[in-house]
Formats: sequence, structure tokens, C-alpha cells
Amino acid sequence: MTVHNRSLGDADRHFWINRSLARSLDVNLSEAMLEKDLTAKEYATLVTRCRACQHVDECVAWLAGCSTGSDRAPDFCPNAETFNRLAQSKALRKKFLR
Repeated sequence: MTVHNRSLGDADRHFWINRSLARSLDVNLSEAMLEKDLTAKEYATLVTRCRACQHVDECVAWLAGCSTGSDRAPDFCPNAETFNRLAQSKALRKKFLR
């Protein structure tokens, strides 16, 4: 059995990184939870994955260089699949609520 003893990053910092990444995709994580697109457990998993990520500096640079309206989460993000799904759900909801 292999044990990885890698420390996790600061929870507060990674909470805000997740919020910022979501915002760059025009996703509000609190709204996604209200809409039942994201569970509390999934939200916690987003932050935990981010805390273990080895691309934090790259992510912060990506966030600094983008604005709201990005079409996809960066490929290096361990949460890209979830963020892209949330962005797609929001886009579909907007389309059908017009």
C-alpha cells in the first residue's frame, strides 16, 4: 500500500480560489446548490481537491488573466469536470428561461 503524505493547502484560500474559478465561468456556487446542481458534499470535495492540487500558482495566474465569461475551466484543474458541468447547466437554464 502506498501512502501519500502530502499536506493540504489552506482551506480558506482554496475556498476562495474555487469561488473565483466558478465566477470566471459565470457560475455562482451558492446558487448552484439552491438549484440542486451541486450538493454540499460535492462542494466540500471541490475545496479538498483544490487543496491537494499541485497547480495552485498556475491557477492563480490563470484567474488573474481571465475575466467572467471564460468558456471552460483550465484543463489542469482537478475540478474542471464539475465546473464545466455547472457552467453548462447554468447556460441551459438561462437559455430555457428566456
